[in-house]
Amino acid sequence: MTLAVAANRLPPPPGLHPRRQRGADLLLRALAAEGVELIFGYPGGAIMPVYDALVDSPIRHILVRHEQAAALAANGYARHTGRVGVCMATSGPGATNLVTGIADAYMDSVPMVAITGQVPTSVMGTDAFQEVDIFGMTLPVVKHSFIVRAAEDIPAIVRAAFAIAASGRPGPVLIDLPKDIAVAEVTPRPAPDERSAPVVWPTVRERDAIARARRLIAASQRPILYTGYGVGLSGAESALRGLVEATGIPVVSTLKGLGGVPTDHPAFLGMLGMHGTRAANLAVQDCDLLICVGARFDDRVTGKLVEFAPKAKVIHLDADAAEISKLRYAQVHLVGHLPEVLPLLAIRPDIAPWQNHCQALRTASQPRYDAPGEWIYAPALLRRMSELAGPDAVVACDVGQHQMWVAQHCIHHRISQHLTSGGLGTMGFGLPAAMGVKIARPATEVICVSGDGSIMMNVQELATLRRYGCAVKIVLLDNQALGMVRQWQELFFAERYSEVDLSDNPDFVALAAACGIPGRSIDRRDQVEPALHELLAAQGPCLLHVRIDPRANVWPLVPPNTANHELIEDRPANTAADPLDCHPPEHRHG
Repeated sequence: MTLAVAANRLPPPPGLHPRRQRGADLLLRALAAEGVELIFGYPGGAIMPVYDALVDSPIRHILVRHEQAAALAANGYARHTGRVGVCMATSGPGATNLVTGIADAYMDSVPMVAITGQVPTSVMGTDAFQEVDIFGMTLPVVKHSFIVRAAEDIPAIVRAAFAIAASGRPGPVLIDLPKDIAVAEVTPRPAPDERSAPVVWPTVRERDAIARARRLIAASQRPILYTGYGVGLSGAESALRGLVEATGIPVVSTLKGLGGVPTDHPAFLGMLGMHGTRAANLAVQDCDLLICVGARFDDRVTGKLVEFAPKAKVIHLDADAAEISKLRYAQVHLVGHLPEVLPLLAIRPDIAPWQNHCQALRTASQPRYDAPGEWIYAPALLRRMSELAGPDAVVACDVGQHQMWVAQHCIHHRISQHLTSGGLGTMGFGLPAAMGVKIARPATEVICVSGDGSIMMNVQELATLRRYGCAVKIVLLDNQALGMVRQWQELFFAERYSEVDLSDNPDFVALAAACGIPGRSIDRRDQVEPALHELLAAQGPCLLHVRIDPRANVWPLVPPNTANHELIEDRPANTAADPLDCHPPEHRHG
């Protein structure tokens, strides 16, 4: 087993009493000093001293029913509040169960501190009970890791962990705490004087880049603003909206950038990429200048990279220099704080014909909600849910067809109101993420949209909702299949359906009731409106189970290794014998 290098010793933060304290007490005091109010976790042997110290701490602990949910709840908390999320688990399987949530935070640039218990230092490397090298295991999916080697170092390590997690491009940081360090009694070290960080002024090169960017914008005839999650991470939504108003440049967004500009704004053409709108994809393919703001040219966005926006020069703005020209060469790049940089680009190009063209594309791409057939039409339901929930509601969704329908059809007012697993695509994300938001913001309407495949990944957290009276509203779209996999098998694998049948799903309403959560099941269109009103009026957690057509697909779709303008906009449902043995609502049992 690999032995990790101990963290450098750093000075502790101020405010700790000089008497002797256990390492576990120092940890919780240091967390409180960072403003931590909530920890999501699950106890066990190696982390038990910290849980003992938790009894006397003002920090609130949320006991989840699986450690993965602790990491995903901390993830959702951080995405919505903008603060560093904290999760905690014991060594061995407790730590490994956090890994998916840590990786999700890393892929989506979410500030998080994960604290794991570890076996005593005297037996580390001996394959002791519940020992894993979580330091080594998580190296590819963290910004930084610490193994605590001396209890005196704990306050300084906590301070450094929070600074690293939240600074620059945010991400997760791991603190691995051996049990003997947690119980060791030490005298805290005195704190050094605090000093302000020096002000860093723009360099001549940066000022020159701004001038070159302005010249490119002024000269462009078909510019597009391509915006991503970095807009939300940097608090640049107001600056972005100001730039749109000042320049009149049409806007497209990544999945996680939705809400940077409200999705009902006249200049917004929609999400681009694999399941993006026709307007967004065609406009990007035809633009002559692509202004990328806080996005990274992800493969789900670009499609066939060599054919992505082939006529465009690129201006790339990002906080992370590593993203610049990583996948697409940028003629101009600006690495810095987006709220400060964006206003410097406010120059209005003469693009009236292009604006009119993009508006025509936008109008032609508006979705219709009068789909034929008897099944409940999921996009129409989600659109109506979004309208009824109001502009301040938060929607956390899982991964699959419903994730794309939420992105396409809900109204997104701010980035922090749309929580989704983008980079990792984690099924089971929605319920814990929604829970993390609702516990932090009890007065906010929080809705989890899930699928019958995803909900079973962390369904045990229904018990956590009941335990804390956490009034998350759950909309469960049930197509009795792993819908996105089934769609791909239909389109690209000659309808050879392999292991996607979920027709033996449990009774989800009964399952929720077993956890003390009321629920209702619907399968007719005339039930949608009253059911949504009932769901949103519920005072506590509530489940709405919605049966939808198992053959329904997400459109548009850009096939793999294809340019974005070659999108498929629809394909008639297969009318042959149903491979999943599906029946319309009037023939369904229950």
